[in-house]
Amino acid sequence: MTAHAKEADALDVRAIGVAYGKVPAVRDVTVRVAPGTIVTVIGPNGAGKTTLLSAIAGLLPATGDVRCFGEIANGWPVEERVRRGVVLVPERRELFASMSVADNLLLGAFARRGDHSRAQRLADVYGRFPRLEERRAQLAGTLSGGERQMLALGRALMSSPRVLLLDEPSLGLAPLVVRDIFAIIAALRSTGVGILLVEQNARAALAIADYGYVLETGQVAFEGDSRGLAANPRVAATYLGKGHAAGVAALTG
Repeated sequence: MTAHAKEADALDVRAIGVAYGKVPAVRDVTVRVAPGTIVTVIGPNGAGKTTLLSAIAGLLPATGDVRCFGEIANGWPVEERVRRGVVLVPERRELFASMSVADNLLLGAFARRGDHSRAQRLADVYGRFPRLEERRAQLAGTLSGGERQMLALGRALMSSPRVLLLDEPSLGLAPLVVRDIFAIIAALRSTGVGILLVEQNARAALAIADYGYVLETGQVAFEGDSRGLAANPRVAATYLGKGHAAGVAALTG
């Protein structure tokens, strides 16, 4: 199934625009994500990728429309978007370093207070990330980079997301760890969550995505199914060179 399937979109962003003062950062961008699919946004540094995610999450004012499962989310504050299932995993992960792994995870369920399924969600997260269960009493600040990314993902899953916004999950990680993190992200597709993945590592992102957008100078330069984008000569020459992590394409096997 592609991101443009006929079923209701988990996320439907229409003609969104963001400016810093008078300087446009994102211009007229339309992105759709169906439930149970991974859609990636790739592009050079400064193209507006993180700005786009921040606007969808409600952290930045924007023009245009953001719809979640058909509901217009424009007026929802950040907390309401989280409560309704639109959850951002930020580039810097923003963990509470002086708190334990378990306490960081439980904070992810804050928007779901009163929901008695919290214990089950915690068990599900530990099942998906056994290393976090092993380190549940350890301070988050003492974890490795890969473990911190797992914790950031696990914390997001504690809020029962319907739409997961991932900002540069491979940032600062070794190639083998990148492979593991992207395998985990690919497996989340089976939960039915819609995933919008912003990623500098275009090769890794296209290897697991169903559909993709190339953002350049704040606008969509190319879009299409992931295999088609990877085969596009311009995209391949610009974003799929030797500098990307090797071996991630095996995730599609």
